[in-house]
Amino acid sequence: MPKPTPQPVTAEQLPQLARAVLQADRFPILATVDGDQPRARPITATWTDGFTVYFANLKRFHKTEELAGNPKVELCFLDKGDDQVRITGVAERVTDRATQEEAFARDALLRQYLKSPDNPEFILYRVRPTQVRFMREWALEYFEVPI
Repeated sequence: MPKPTPQPVTAEQLPQLARAVLQADRFPILATVDGDQPRARPITATWTDGFTVYFANLKRFHKTEELAGNPKVELCFLDKGDDQVRITGVAERVTDRATQEEAFARDALLRQYLKSPDNPEFILYRVRPTQVRFMREWALEYFEVPI
């Protein structure tokens, strides 16, 4: 099988291409650290604002402890064409009511399973990006995306 030739990317295209990958991936992979052990799992990103990512969690899930111990994370988004975006950042709990209500307004699964932000199991996280990288399928080269 011949090696595919990736489409060229210009610096001007990077933010738009990266945002398109974020919109295309319904279940990005979240990487955390559990002591000295990396942990990765798919999550549902409730929404993105630029390259800031919001996601819900349940207090009883183990990643709650992991994020409390070390809030540094990486998210990997992949589209159907295998272009990828990696967001390195810091996860913080969102406690303001307006943002929590926005999460429920945007996410039907939250409404279905947790009913409201008053559910004691509900936690909302915001990942503030410190680095965003984009890679085309088969390019084998990451491009820094301006934040």
